Amino acid sequence: MKVSVVIPVYYNEDNLRPLYEDLKTKFIDRIDYDYELVMVNDGSQDRSYEVMKELAAVDPHIKTVSLSRNFGSHAAILCGLEKCTGDCALVKAADLQEPTELILQMVESWQRGNNVVLAVRQSRKEGLGQTLFANLYYWLVRRTALSNMPEGGFDVYLLDRKVIRVLLSLDERNSALTGQILWSGFRTEKIPYVRQAREIGASRWTLRKKIRLVADTLFSFSTLPITAVTVIGALSAVIAVIWALIVFVERITGQIAVSGWTTMFIFNLFSFGTIMVTLGILGGYLWRTFDASRNRPPYIIEEENEPADRPDGGREARK
Repeated sequence: MKVSVVIPVYYNEDNLRPLYEDLKTKFIDRIDYDYELVMVNDGSQDRSYEVMKELAAVDPHIKTVSLSRNFGSHAAILCGLEKCTGDCALVKAADLQEPTELILQMVESWQRGNNVVLAVRQSRKEGLGQTLFANLYYWLVRRTALSNMPEGGFDVYLLDRKVIRVLLSLDERNSALTGQILWSGFRTEKIPYVRQAREIGASRWTLRKKIRLVADTLFSFSTLPITAVTVIGALSAVIAVIWALIVFVERITGQIAVSGWTTMFIFNLFSFGTIMVTLGILGGYLWRTFDASRNRPPYIIEEENEPADRPDGGREARK
């Protein structure tokens, strides 16, 4: 049996050595099966990749990949899943905010027959703003797109090899990998944990990236955007008909006054705004269709290091 741990890396040069020591103490030294760590550098401009290669020189079970630029965590994780060779793969962040002991629990759950194991946030020791945004996002996803999204959401998850094959075959652009996992419908178990505050480095999870995640999730797994356009358009049409009837009645009764231009101006402004919102949402769908039609790869590998196969199955490195 072999377990792969996929770690997307983005400006984590200060986290990587403590991360490896944490993995070695709480995971590697406790197991009697083979393992590999697949670290994917997602275009970091610091020394993250150099540190990754230094760690790979110490532990031959570490496989390092460097992308040509920042393609996003979705692409970096896909790259790691494609390069991993384990019977299952566990995706873990490099920021040390999730307890490493979860890996052992998740592998045990997989051995019981679960194809997907999610580490679900029971609570989080983070700022109020970040917590509120996360809770709102997961609530919106549950209500409009994926009803099986856990309330606390998840970033750490284990996938069986059959699930990995399905995800790699989807070949979707501008999507959310967590949504694809839930959409696939494989047998799933959830393990709760408390997300810790970040102690090393600063998060690169910006507001722009958060908004992009919301848009990708809704456009990929929900009919909410196009339904909202339909509802707004229908309401606008109903209001226009009612207003036309009022104007017609006032016209034939001689009650139309010049002062009515203010109301007409407001209504025209509302209609123009509705049209622009509609075009924006339709443009979002068209862009995603165009982006998929170009058939560009989700990521480009600039450099990678394949560790040599070990006849001892890697047991020597764990001693």
